[in-house]
Amino acid sequence: MKFNYYGFKAIYVHEMNRFLRTLGQSLLSPVISTSLYFVVFGSVIGGYIQKIDGVSYGSYIVPGLLMLTLLTQSISNTSFGIFFPKLNGTIIEILAAPISTLETVLAFVGAGASKTLIIGVVIYITASFFAEVTVEYPMLMIFLLVLVSFTFALFGFLIGVVSKNFEQMSIIPSFVITPMVFLGGSLYSLDMLPPFWQTISYLNPVVYLIDGLRFSFYGISDFNIWISVGSMVSFLVICVIAVSILLKKGYNIKS
Repeated sequence: MKFNYYGFKAIYVHEMNRFLRTLGQSLLSPVISTSLYFVVFGSVIGGYIQKIDGVSYGSYIVPGLLMLTLLTQSISNTSFGIFFPKLNGTIIEILAAPISTLETVLAFVGAGASKTLIIGVVIYITASFFAEVTVEYPMLMIFLLVLVSFTFALFGFLIGVVSKNFEQMSIIPSFVITPMVFLGGSLYSLDMLPPFWQTISYLNPVVYLIDGLRFSFYGISDFNIWISVGSMVSFLVICVIAVSILLKKGYNIKS
């Protein structure tokens, strides 16, 4: 089957234009949040914690804050992207258009991931004003950022499909993803925890994502980098299967 480039482009450009119309709001919120994290945690707590694994505390928390932004923005961007057409009824136009399900998903997910990567770059630049940020493995960092952005954008698409209202869409980002990031070593090292809580932290999958990204920055990690990559790829496969099944059945879209 021939790939419908024009159909893909139409959805992708429409989603990016929606992002550009609210560019100030889309960028200002994460920039302010990141700045506050550095003021509160980097300056105040950093005054008591000099270095972790040879890295200053302000620099140490940069990958964790970047991961927090990637996960939350990837999910919200794509979930809202597919939810709004369902809400206002324009999803019918997409379903009636000569564009396959794969092309539709790629367009929404691609746009969501693109928005997230743009915000990620802005957060990285913002962090550089507050801490000394070095990247030891730049290609690995880019690979992880792209992989995380696309994977959780797909997860966001899945949330947007199954959600029936705005409250349902906010449950996972607010009550699952954000706590998992904060409890996943984003602002501290797992070695600082008591043995019992270290063991509990190992059950948190976000721990491995943050650890992998931190390794790409400073070459320090608590786990093998392939654990981080493997866990991310595994979750990507799960999301692909789940989205394929739901769209094939037309769950919460055609009904």
